[in-house]
Amino acid sequence: MRVRLILLLGLLWSSSAFAQQGAPATGSQPPQDDQPVTFEDQIVVSASRTEEQLVNAPATVSVIQSRSIQNAPSVNMGDLLRVVPGVNVTQVSARDVNITTRGATSTLATSQLALVDGRSIYLDFFGMVMWDMVPTNPNDIQRIEVIRGPASAVWGANALSGVVNVISRSPRDSAATGRSTTVSMSAGGFDRSVTGRDQSAGSLFSVSATHSGIANDKWSYRVAAGYTSQDPLPRPAGNLPSGTPYPAFTNQGARLPKMNARADYDLTGGGRITIEGGVAGTAGIIHTGIGPADIERGSRLGFATARYEKNGRRLAAFANILRADAATLLSIGPDRRPIPLDFDTTTFDVEGSDVRAIGTRHALSYGGNFRHNAFTISLAPDGDDRNEGGAFLQDEIFISDQLRWIVGGRLDKFSSIEGPVFSPRTTILFKPARAHTIRASFNRAFRSPSLVNNSLDITIVTPVTLPVIGQFAFPTRAVGEPNLDQETLTAYELGYSGTIQNRAVVSAAVYWNKVDGSINFTPVAAYSALNPPPGWPLPPQFVPPGALPSRFTYVNLGDVKDKGLELGIDAAVNSMVTAFANYSYQWKPVVDFPAPFTVNDINWPAKNRFNVGFGVDTRRYLGNLSVSYSDDAYWQDVLDARFAGTTDAYTLVNGSAGLKWASERVVTSVKVTNLFNKEIMQHIFGDVLRRSVVTEVRFSF
Repeated sequence: MRVRLILLLGLLWSSSAFAQQGAPATGSQPPQDDQPVTFEDQIVVSASRTEEQLVNAPATVSVIQSRSIQNAPSVNMGDLLRVVPGVNVTQVSARDVNITTRGATSTLATSQLALVDGRSIYLDFFGMVMWDMVPTNPNDIQRIEVIRGPASAVWGANALSGVVNVISRSPRDSAATGRSTTVSMSAGGFDRSVTGRDQSAGSLFSVSATHSGIANDKWSYRVAAGYTSQDPLPRPAGNLPSGTPYPAFTNQGARLPKMNARADYDLTGGGRITIEGGVAGTAGIIHTGIGPADIERGSRLGFATARYEKNGRRLAAFANILRADAATLLSIGPDRRPIPLDFDTTTFDVEGSDVRAIGTRHALSYGGNFRHNAFTISLAPDGDDRNEGGAFLQDEIFISDQLRWIVGGRLDKFSSIEGPVFSPRTTILFKPARAHTIRASFNRAFRSPSLVNNSLDITIVTPVTLPVIGQFAFPTRAVGEPNLDQETLTAYELGYSGTIQNRAVVSAAVYWNKVDGSINFTPVAAYSALNPPPGWPLPPQFVPPGALPSRFTYVNLGDVKDKGLELGIDAAVNSMVTAFANYSYQWKPVVDFPAPFTVNDINWPAKNRFNVGFGVDTRRYLGNLSVSYSDDAYWQDVLDARFAGTTDAYTLVNGSAGLKWASERVVTSVKVTNLFNKEIMQHIFGDVLRRSVVTEVRFSF
């Protein structure tokens, strides 16, 4: 009853403090109490790789602004993005968060491209994003742009289901506010009791500091550092839905240090050169298809980048260097020891893009990049280094005041894929009024097979219990397939974006997606009476047919069809109160797989998801409350069929309340997630989320 009352109150407020999409997108100071939040001229850059108004973007885009990020009760990137319609988030350990748009997410989610100021943090060797390795303090983020839907037409490979672009504030903008130094400290605890097991409460701690300065009219700079530590989340007790007991292993918390430095040089006549570098570390549990693994302390992702930007022109280069050591906790090799997961990868990338007006009816954007990946991976000892490159061209044609046609595409070539890959895009924008747009679009995107998909080479020893004999361990080979094709997504969308009286953003979209050549890790051979496992203790005729797999590999299994509906509103009730509400419906996937494979061989997303909330931000007080509901979902992506099953639907209630002191230079707040302390599992094999209470103090001077 209390949850229903909260939902009703949120709807009456009309719609988000959390995704406060009305703050200016230019890095200026937040609006003051007497300045109402406005939406009409909100600018985004991720949809076309150039600045454009949100309502004119050729894709569905959501934006989370700086003030919402700072005031939200979230403790990780997943909590921030959970309230975006169409975005599926799973947290499976203290540090392991996975995010996918318009489709089922998974452990090691592979279809979502992630960027920081346009620099890819997608890890090509495994095809995943380690969200805890974003090296930016929350206070330094200007906004987060989320493209809901494919974007390979401008971003290339791996923008299959969408793009998340974290955009940081410039040092000059931060220093110009008169509060160039920010220090945040938070500490708290969380419940770790689950049904069938009582544990003492866990603790978490975080500290971050940022200093921005203006050296002169040309140079500005920022240095930042942070550290987060968290105890392990509780593991579930009892049995999985299949009746298999949850296996025991030593769970770990998270240790997340980070630091970065940035210098900007503002050019005469406009334009800017930026040089930036940093490192983010991680330690804790990562869940994989062969079970959980423990990432050791000292694992880190370092980066260096340089870019030139002026108007629509951008030239950039970056290097990502990952060094990580881990070992499996449940799977063992032929030596009866944990299988090592050691990663040593280096990525170099150079890119350029520009936008030009041609006459009065064409806006032409174009660009390209070249990337080199060097790998040393314990799971794929014979894997080769890779080269990839591509170029895109897009034309926005102004047919009339009410009608625009966007057409373009990108051509990519990978050393690991036979032949080039073309990703086209075309969108018709009909504008019945300046602030309203109806959009019909067609997109094609792709995900390239990862190094592990192509070159995996390990042997896993799996124990089984045999009648009379007892436990017997048999080996299974797990290998890659070097001749995989890319996954190709074809997407159709009908959408609407608009602003109402400059005080609310309304969006609606319905989409149809089809993935051709879905890459799946599947058994392709099994032991039999003619081919018994090594050391089989019974006569060969007692080998259970098909029950003991001898070989797994990656295959382009077939086609997966998804479709869904998204509705949302973000409103400024007045200059102090914002609100939001959104709803997503995702139909159960439809597959075209060869027998004996079925839809049970892939994950299914939650059918119904809705988010509602409101926030208050005055000169003295701040606070917000959000309610997120997610339907049940099906998971099969850890270990084997014994560990597959459906998670229960859950309602997550988060809130925060705070006070501002000393002319808003000191902010104290209490942030609570899972207010009603429900036992929530976001993945069938993941940890359990219980109530977390954190006290935060933020100083600005």
